[in-house]
Amino acid sequence: MSPDKVLAETAYAKINLALHVRRRRADGYHDLETLFAFCTDGDKLTVEPADTLSLAIEGPFGEGLSVGEDNLVLRAAHALRKACGTAGGAAIRLDKRLPIASGIGGGSADAAAALRLLVRLWGVAMPQSSLHEIAAGLGADVPACLVSKSLRGEGVGDALDLLDDAPLRGMPVLLVNPRVPVPTGPVFKGWDGIDRGPLGGGDPLAAALAGRNDLEAPAIAMQPVIADTIAALAAMPGVMLARMSGSGATCFALFGTAEERNGARDAIENHFPQWWTLATLLR
Repeated sequence: MSPDKVLAETAYAKINLALHVRRRRADGYHDLETLFAFCTDGDKLTVEPADTLSLAIEGPFGEGLSVGEDNLVLRAAHALRKACGTAGGAAIRLDKRLPIASGIGGGSADAAAALRLLVRLWGVAMPQSSLHEIAAGLGADVPACLVSKSLRGEGVGDALDLLDDAPLRGMPVLLVNPRVPVPTGPVFKGWDGIDRGPLGGGDPLAAALAGRNDLEAPAIAMQPVIADTIAALAAMPGVMLARMSGSGATCFALFGTAEERNGARDAIENHFPQWWTLATLLR
């Protein structure tokens, strides 16, 4: 195919600036209050026209990932194709640059980017509410990743409101993952069931600073190195906030300047060369 037929999207890395777990529901899910923010970097997806739907995966974290129908990217493609009644195909390529199952969007961001790409490729005219419904059927974080802007999420995280992101946009952020697996399900099951109060409103940065991540404790119980990661970030000069994202194990730190962020990255990489790092910005 000619280069002008290839479309590209970034599956932006997601972080939870705060994540309050309010209660465990009868259906097994949890009512949450969270502040989503998105980074300028992430996985990369491309699509080009094809007779059938296919997926190829490459990149530093692509090894061993399924390219079969169970992959969330292909599930998103099939769901969109069914909803809009098209028989179109697509050759999808995923460059997996973010650690998998790490609390920063991962497969949810990839599925959301695939939806955005295929809407363009297939010329789909579909209301945003319908796309949101498709995204919600794929996973709790997919609707937020579809928007990929600063959001307040409630319910299971899919009841969304846009935030005034002026205090956050362009803020330097460092992501650090100690390369340990933390399955989401067991982390939620490990939550102690105590409601520690609501997430504040108003200025999102102030709300984040006053907030918490209620999943840190059960994640640290499973992988104590997460506490070491947060402590290492919190000790860096210029850090404004250091916290775990989602259900872990990726942690993040917000900084006032790119120089402070880069200095923290260099220090982390020097002291903990086995950890994964990404110096980026909030978008």
